[in-house]
Amino acid sequence: MKKLSFVLAAAGLMSLAACSKTETPAENAADNAAEMMENAADALDSAADNAIDAAANAADAAANAADAAANIAENASNAM
Repeated sequence: MKKLSFVLAAAGLMSLAACSKTETPAENAADNAAEMMENAADALDSAADNAIDAAANAADAAANAADAAANIAENASNAM
């Protein structure tokens, strides 16, 4: 029982020691700035992906329109 109470006390003290870490305002500001830069990079990456997808969709739509025009021309020539 004495060993168990010692282990519990040691675990409690270790958890308290881990929680007492304080960051200086400069460290906190640096962490926030780094996080903001990461978020901005993620947003730019997403915007680039969206632009690439939009360009691919526009190319597909143009190809579909060209196919439709060719089909209309072919149908018109077959009707004569």
